[in-house]
Order: sequence, then structure tokens, then C-alpha cells
Amino acid sequence: MSNKTVQRLMREGRRGQPIDSDMLRDMEISPALAAYMVKSGWLQRLSQGVYLLTGDTPTRDGSIAYLSRRITGLHVGGKTALSWQGVRHNIAFREKVVLWGQNPYRIPSWVDQHLSYSFQTTTLFDGDLPYEKGLKPLPAGNPEVMVSVPERAILELASDIGKGQSLEEARNLMMGLRNLRADVLDEFLRHCHRVKVVRLVRDLGVEAEFSWAREIQKHVDRLSAGKRWSNQTKNGRITLKPE
Repeated sequence: MSNKTVQRLMREGRRGQPIDSDMLRDMEISPALAAYMVKSGWLQRLSQGVYLLTGDTPTRDGSIAYLSRRITGLHVGGKTALSWQGVRHNIAFREKVVLWGQNPYRIPSWVDQHLSYSFQTTTLFDGDLPYEKGLKPLPAGNPEVMVSVPERAILELASDIGKGQSLEEARNLMMGLRNLRADVLDEFLRHCHRVKVVRLVRDLGVEAEFSWAREIQKHVDRLSAGKRWSNQTKNGRITLKPE
């Protein structure tokens, strides 16, 4: 093993970000050489084919960046996306990161040891809206960690109400969203096929007295004109009126 190989590893291997076999291959490090580097103390093995620079601990963003190479459309959504963009109500002692993706994936156990998270593959939008719409890294964040813009995140938050997300906290978070872009929100609502989500965003917006909230009624009518929506959740029954 040459010093040049070690130097490249130290230069291209990001601190706190797990390195998979594909990344090692790009550095011209074979599986056999990776095993040798583990024995030599340059790398530590997290699981089969996954490594970390010795002395490092997987960081939050490093773990998410690794998973994004495995899960199509992986992104930080809902409550966490809002929090990371300055809209929060309660400060948790240990943040639980809300992750969304397009396909199921068995997340390795080492992630559980370093990251508190939830993961879901709920489909909110029709096929005419590109899945990556409204997903982008934060300005000063890891470029591989996609985060929902607030207009998408509020729909994801509404989807989680009754599934561990309280309606009261959602109300408080909505109050901090006075700068939502009405045209961007309208595009997401136009492609949303979840009655519950559209009605909740409407109701939360009306309660917050946002001017754009009344315009959402057209989307409610598109999905379920004149019909009351009701569902039993573990936090009680949610009933949403048609108008």
C-alpha cells in the first residue's frame, strides 16, 4: 500500500461519513486493500462493505448521505425539514430525524446506534410531479443531504398528523410559516392525492389566518367535494369538513 493511496483516502473520505465499496473503488481501493487498511488501522468496518476513517463516529449528516446512496429519493422531510430551516416549536433533547424515500430499505443496525430517525415511503403526489421537486440541500449543509422546502414539508407534516405527530404542534409550526410561497404550495397541492393532507393544510392555514388558505378549497373539491373525511388514529379521531 502506497502513501499516495492513504493520502487520497484521507483527502476524499469525509470526516464522519461512512465510505461504501463504490466510493473505495473510485479511490482505486480494492476490497482486499480495504481489509488490509482495517488491519493497519486506517479504516474501521461498520458492516459488510461499509467503512469509516479510524477514530471517526458516523455523524447525522454523514449517515443520511450514506443512506441516500442506497434509497432513491431519500430526504429529510416534514417536521425536521421545517426545524432545519428555522421553523420549530419545541427543542427536543435528542432530535428524531424524519426521513422520507421512494422505496423500502432495511437500514443497517449501525445507523440506529448513531441516529434517531423515522423512515417512511408514503406517496403524497401523483406521477406528474417529479419526486425530487422541492428537494435541495441546505445552503451550508452537506450537498448530499436533500431537504424538503417548507411548502413540501408542511404537506409531509400534515400527513404525519395522527401517526405520532400531534395536531397541536402542527398548529404552532404553521404559525411560523408566514413566508410560505403561495404559488409553490399551490403546485404541490395540485398534485397531492391525499384528502387528509389537503384538508389539514387548508384548516391549519385558515386557523393561522393566512390569505392563501382559502384558495386551497379548490383542491379539496377536486378530491372529495361535499364529503366529510374522518379517520381513527392512535391519538383519537380526526374529522375534516369538506368546506
